[in-house]
Amino acid sequence: QVQLVESGGGLVQAGGSLRLSCAASGRAFFSKTVGWFRQAPGKEREFVALVNWSGDTFYTDSVKGRFTISRDNAKNTVYLQMSSLKPDDTAVYYCAVRTRGGDMYTSTSNYDYWGQGTQVTVSS
Repeated sequence: QVQLVESGGGLVQAGGSLRLSCAASGRAFFSKTVGWFRQAPGKEREFVALVNWSGDTFYTDSVKGRFTISRDNAKNTVYLQMSSLKPDDTAVYYCAVRTRGGDMYTSTSNYDYWGQGTQVTVSS
């Protein structure tokens, strides 16, 4: 069992920055792939970024160069640093953990545990 708690969301103007945190407890976290996803009103949940056990990262095209995912295994925490934010980035952001083998998956069905989400609102 893994419990995830996101924090760091809020209201920011376009061009601003936010850092989201995903704190995990439970099963060994350091060896798992962790992903960030987001869901805007009326849209499906979509992949944003992931980091695997060795620190390799992958991003969806729309956030490349603006978002950075990182992990601190000593703190059981994964971060999503978001810069140059745009109104289109407005969504509820979720972190998720994949406990099965393999990594670098971008589909929601490949992740086993989810946090409750944190709202990010970018005003124009």
